[in-house]
Amino acid sequence: MDFIMYLVLGVCSGVLAGLFGIGGGLIIVPVLVFSFSAQGVSADVLTHLAVGTSLACILFTSINSVWAHHQRGAVLWSLVVWLSVGILLGSSLGGVTASYIDGDDLQQIIGVFAVLMALQMWFGWKPKGNTGSLSKPTLSVSGALIGWASAIFGIGGGSLMVPFLTWKGIDMKKAVATSAACGLPIALSGAFSFIVMGMGHQALPEYSVGFVYLPALVGIAATSFFSARLGARLAHNLDAVLLKKLFAVLLLGVGANFLI
Repeated sequence: MDFIMYLVLGVCSGVLAGLFGIGGGLIIVPVLVFSFSAQGVSADVLTHLAVGTSLACILFTSINSVWAHHQRGAVLWSLVVWLSVGILLGSSLGGVTASYIDGDDLQQIIGVFAVLMALQMWFGWKPKGNTGSLSKPTLSVSGALIGWASAIFGIGGGSLMVPFLTWKGIDMKKAVATSAACGLPIALSGAFSFIVMGMGHQALPEYSVGFVYLPALVGIAATSFFSARLGARLAHNLDAVLLKKLFAVLLLGVGANFLI
C-alpha cells in the first residue's frame, strides 16, 4: 500500500516539477513525513529522511522536466551554468547544516519558508530588478545561497529560484524552465550530502542509504520521470499571471501543513 502511494506521489510531483520548476519537493517532503510517521519511523530521523529522499527523487523528476522545457527553448543555459557553480557548493553545505537541526525545528522552518514564499508570489513583493544586474559573481553567490537553503528544505530550489529570476526581470515561463534545470545540481549534491551525513544512524529504517529511503525513491522516480513532461507542457500553455497565483496557493498549503 505504501508503494502505491509512492507511485501516485511520483505522478503529482512530476507534474508539479514541470509546471512550476520546483522539482516536486514541496509536495514530496510533507507526504513522506506523514508516511514515515505512520510507518513508525523514529522522530529523530523522520524529517531528515523525508528531505534526503526528496532530493534524491528530484534527480529523476528534473531530468524529463528540463528536457521538455529545453525543447521549447525556454531554459536560459547561460544563467544555469553560473548559478550551478554556487549551487554545487551551497547544496552540499545545506545537507550538512540540516543534519544538525532537530527534526521538529526543521519542519517549522520549512513551514515558515513556504508561507513567506507564497505571500511573496501572490502579492508580487519585489524590488525593481533587471537582467543587466545578473553578473557572473552575482549568479554564483545567489546559486550558493539558494542551493544551501534548498538542500535544507529538500526542494529543487524553484520556490527560491523562480522568485529570484522573476525579480531580476526574467519572464515567468523562462524562470520556471531555468529553475527546473538548476534543480539537477541542487538534487545531486544535496542528496549525496544527506546520504553521507546519515550513514550509520541507528534509528534509520531498513532499506535506507543514509537519509534516503530506497522504496520511496524507486516508487516516486518510476512515475515522476514521465509525468514531468505533462507539467512542462501545461506551464507553456498557461497564462503567466495565473501560473504565479497557482504557485502561491501551492506554497501556502504546504506551509500551513507543516505549521499546523
